[in-house]
Amino acid sequence: MRVGDATWFDAARGVDVAPERRSIGLVPQDYALFPHMTVRANVAFGARRDVDAFLDRLHVRALADERPGRLSGGERQRVALARALARDPDVLLLDEPLSALDAATRRSVRDELSEVLHAAGVPTIVVTHDFDEAAVLADRLVVMVGGRFVQIGTPAQLAAAPADAFVVEFMGGRVVAGHAEPAGDAMRVRLDGGGSVALPSGATASGPVRLAVYPWDLRPVAGDVGADAPVVARGPVSAISTTRGRRHVRVGDLAAECDEALARGLRVGDVVSLLLDAAPVVLGGSAPHGGVGEVVAAERLEATGEGA
Repeated sequence: MRVGDATWFDAARGVDVAPERRSIGLVPQDYALFPHMTVRANVAFGARRDVDAFLDRLHVRALADERPGRLSGGERQRVALARALARDPDVLLLDEPLSALDAATRRSVRDELSEVLHAAGVPTIVVTHDFDEAAVLADRLVVMVGGRFVQIGTPAQLAAAPADAFVVEFMGGRVVAGHAEPAGDAMRVRLDGGGSVALPSGATASGPVRLAVYPWDLRPVAGDVGADAPVVARGPVSAISTTRGRRHVRVGDLAAECDEALARGLRVGDVVSLLLDAAPVVLGGSAPHGGVGEVVAAERLEATGEGA
């Protein structure tokens, strides 16, 4: 494991730098601020750079004389991040930095944290169980299950070529099974639950297949859609909800995420088809893993030379 020109761990060469000698700025899950110390004293603890500069940079100068117990969750996070950055670390490590916040606060603090990390220019590893959080904060994702790296790539790369069903479901998608068979000059998948979709030109899949289906690629349509329409599900709407201007329409095990205009007029109980508006993603790999997965979101990892 190398950071810049420094080797921290190399089993073959017998190199293992002690953790306390590795230049890491840590932001723990609960922020671990000293409750008896002021904000300024917390940031100054172990600082190698100008404390006031980081109080200004993280917008907590006005709180310098306050103690952590009087701060909001977002303010505590900014203080913890200021303390970590003031150590002038080679790498930042954030352990589930948003998990202690309520849902409304989490969204705003997440966006703020993304801006701070990009501005800081310090290679950062964020450990989280929340894929949306990782996708916002990271340039590159590492999906890890049971201590094993399952897949590494950008969010777009993971969606376009997921390693297995676990990755699909971790990203909020679903896996649907079917059977690929010739249809003229192309291949078409007849889905086990009804409906069918055409595979992209040149696709070689045949026989039993599984497709990755993501909510943002589905569109609900009421009424007749035609025999060749890319239908992945048809049935009564079981639930409709709205989140941040996006409408979620559930049919069976699948849900479409679309603009409100596309779902206007739909009601629970209406029979609709969910159409796939993107090229089908044929899934390879194994069945879903057991256990809990993590996303290790590596921000600006390329700056480290080689990352863990």
